[in-house]
Amino acid sequence: MRTITDRIRHAISFEVIGILIATPLGAFVFQLHAGDSAVIVVGSATVAMLWNYIYNLIFDHALNRLAGTTLKSGAIRILHAVLFELGLLLMLMPLIALYLGISLWQALVMDLAFALFYMGYALVFNWAYDRVFPLPEWEAKRG
Repeated sequence: MRTITDRIRHAISFEVIGILIATPLGAFVFQLHAGDSAVIVVGSATVAMLWNYIYNLIFDHALNRLAGTTLKSGAIRILHAVLFELGLLLMLMPLIALYLGISLWQALVMDLAFALFYMGYALVFNWAYDRVFPLPEWEAKRG
């Protein structure tokens, strides 16, 4: 299992890189003022960072209990990303609607677009993170 320090490093690095990519992308795609895009992305990143820590802790404990390891296959990684984004979507949609003064439907469309981006980003980031910072227990399972 990952340490608290490792989980914090993971969450912060994930969000910082995501903010740097998503802010200009969101402004361009949704024709938002850069400031509004930044508020949405940074606010969402703050909620997501807290959710990331809680979700990954719960997911790893569940995976370890069910499979006896935290090593994730490709299918488990996809499930991990989808469930994370669904939980985040439910939290962020009303906040986006309120901030921008738009309907929940419009916020849903915007949130889904961000969720699709972050789902792909999460898959790639987490895979890379696990390669850069592997856990010793995984070597025993692979060998």
